[in-house]
Amino acid sequence: MFGTHFYNEGIRRLTIGFGQLFNNIIVQTKSSSGAIDKRMRIPLAYAPKEKFLVRLDQQADLQQDREFAVTLPRLGFELTGLTYDPTRKMNKMNKYKVVKTNDATKKILNFNYTPVPYNVNYSLYSFTATAENGLQIIEQILPYFQPEYTVTVNMIPDLDIKRDVPIILNNINYEDTYNGEFTKRRAVVYTLSFTAKTYLYGPMTNQGVIKSVQADMGTDTDSPLTREERIVITPNPTTADADDDFGFTTTITFYDDSKRYNPSTDTDE
Repeated sequence: MFGTHFYNEGIRRLTIGFGQLFNNIIVQTKSSSGAIDKRMRIPLAYAPKEKFLVRLDQQADLQQDREFAVTLPRLGFELTGLTYDPTRKMNKMNKYKVVKTNDATKKILNFNYTPVPYNVNYSLYSFTATAENGLQIIEQILPYFQPEYTVTVNMIPDLDIKRDVPIILNNINYEDTYNGEFTKRRAVVYTLSFTAKTYLYGPMTNQGVIKSVQADMGTDTDSPLTREERIVITPNPTTADADDDFGFTTTITFYDDSKRYNPSTDTDE
């Protein structure tokens, strides 16, 4: 089991999808007459909250006329944990299957067993220098979560598996911190906690396309087993592939007492 490398990038794709939800938030300021003076798209980065707070402590000030990349407002997010969710467990023997072309003439069946349900926790941080900007950001997020918002994630492209993942808003924390003089340093911080209910897939396996099925039938299950009838089903034509329009050929062979098969003493034909 362990030691065979595989990486489906399921959590990575989910994390990218989560970040994309907040990648186009706009903050604008207005003059006393109500005209829009400035309109800015809030930069988003994957980073822990502490990294932003240390950066703020190292800045000389947070004036809004400085370069946008080193001033507030900003958004940051991070993955904070994973937990198994037994309430969404399914039959682990089910398979997700798809036929793929391995080369010009051969097709194979790729499959993966039932995924494992996990809850992935994320935190989104909003850093602003004014309460007004913080409210603008929050009000562009909260109406979409009631309390969940569903995104579609392409979990395993090779198997064409796409899942609708609900992302649930759990809670919101608010901080209004000052360092030194109020006019020089202020950080209004909103922390939004989310849970994404996703599934994690194991390694993908492949096998050749089955082109012949054989069933041996007997009158009872007592030992020694004897074969009364053999049924063999093959595609017609035999060169047919998974995407072709084809039928089946069924061959039934009956065995009398002198030809019945005893697996304990005989060799299969």
